[in-house]
Amino acid sequence: MKYIQAEFSGPLNGTVHIPGAKNSSLALLAAACLADNIVTLEGIPRIDDVRIIADIGRDIGMKLRQDGGQVIIDPRWIHSSVIDPGKASSYRASYYFAGALLSKFGRVTIGLPGGDNFVSRPIDQHIKVFKALGAQVHLFKDYYEVEAAELKGADIYFDTITSGATINAMLAAVLAKGRTQLHNAAMDPEVCDTASFLNQLGARIYGAGTEHIRIEGVSYLNGGTHTVIPDRLIAGAFLMAAGLLGGQVTVMDVIPEHLGSCLAKMEEIGMYVECGESQITAFGTNSLKATRIRTGMYPSFATDLQQPMTALLLQAKGKSIVTDRVYPKRFAHVPQLRRLGAEIELRQESAFISGGRPLQGGWVHAADVRAGTCLLMAGLAAEGSTCITGVEHIERGYEDVIGSFRSIGAKLSMREMDAQEHLSQIRESH
Repeated sequence: MKYIQAEFSGPLNGTVHIPGAKNSSLALLAAACLADNIVTLEGIPRIDDVRIIADIGRDIGMKLRQDGGQVIIDPRWIHSSVIDPGKASSYRASYYFAGALLSKFGRVTIGLPGGDNFVSRPIDQHIKVFKALGAQVHLFKDYYEVEAAELKGADIYFDTITSGATINAMLAAVLAKGRTQLHNAAMDPEVCDTASFLNQLGARIYGAGTEHIRIEGVSYLNGGTHTVIPDRLIAGAFLMAAGLLGGQVTVMDVIPEHLGSCLAKMEEIGMYVECGESQITAFGTNSLKATRIRTGMYPSFATDLQQPMTALLLQAKGKSIVTDRVYPKRFAHVPQLRRLGAEIELRQESAFISGGRPLQGGWVHAADVRAGTCLLMAGLAAEGSTCITGVEHIERGYEDVIGSFRSIGAKLSMREMDAQEHLSQIRESH
């Protein structure tokens, strides 16, 4: 069993090149199924979720070849719309295949979405989209079926802002007959990136990035080339790492506008930030101030950044409060941080952090990718060694987490645990 060993590293300094966005890549790879010719996607990260999509693609006949950060997809050979439930349930964004394949095949069978477990990942808004466009949805224990003889444009009012359902609605509506209008749509950069890609193939999507998106159905999509946007969530975590012990970190190949709320909060707690056209430098000051964070949908502070921000706020003297209303149960990292000496109290959807207290290394477990980032950061600021299990969750989102953190001076290494050590850790955790 693998684990990551983190040592106290002092101030982190250096430069990190940011890869393509995971959340955008998962949508783009499924969206490529809609094309009627070869598609080339640039900047796709080599992460576990992408490998699962490649497996699913091969199962249904999609030809996919990854060469470095370039993925070449030939969707013309897709012969099936039945997605292996086991593979679909291993990552959250599998539901995009439903939207992408429905108009071509009339019926899609797919496993219920999995991935990081934040207690409930409802797909009710996705179901609402499919039904509004004229499809029937049948739910079973481990999978669901969506079928429609024909998809017709509709006015769709989302009950809550949801990036996944907004993207799925665009995928399903681009080949539907007539006009589809989405109201209360998500404004995330990943939504805009998916719309930009589809438009390049010949779709007619207007208003992506606003609350109202209009899709005029077309009869087919061409092939084309598209470069995925950079991963704002990975960039935000590395910038926060500069604040742990007063370092200086530059992230390259980013779009600063995508990190507006994150950068504002970093400056609020006492860090300095300088933005260029495609790079950001963050400076730590050794005098961080406590604050209050409330997550929300873009452009508010991202739920995916509350965990790394929690690690940073452990260094801020005073009481900070982190409230997550997007995923109120997304606090699996808190009991693990307590094992390192952190003083954090959980009440409903909020974590109350007493910062400025020394951390001591120990054994912790990452339950999801962002929790893993949080524990890595805490481990780099803790005295002694911190050993992090659950590496498979971290590798779902990072192409080379060890190499990336080492490039800014982090003392990290990947280790192997033998069976006896593993057993003793299980006993200790209980």
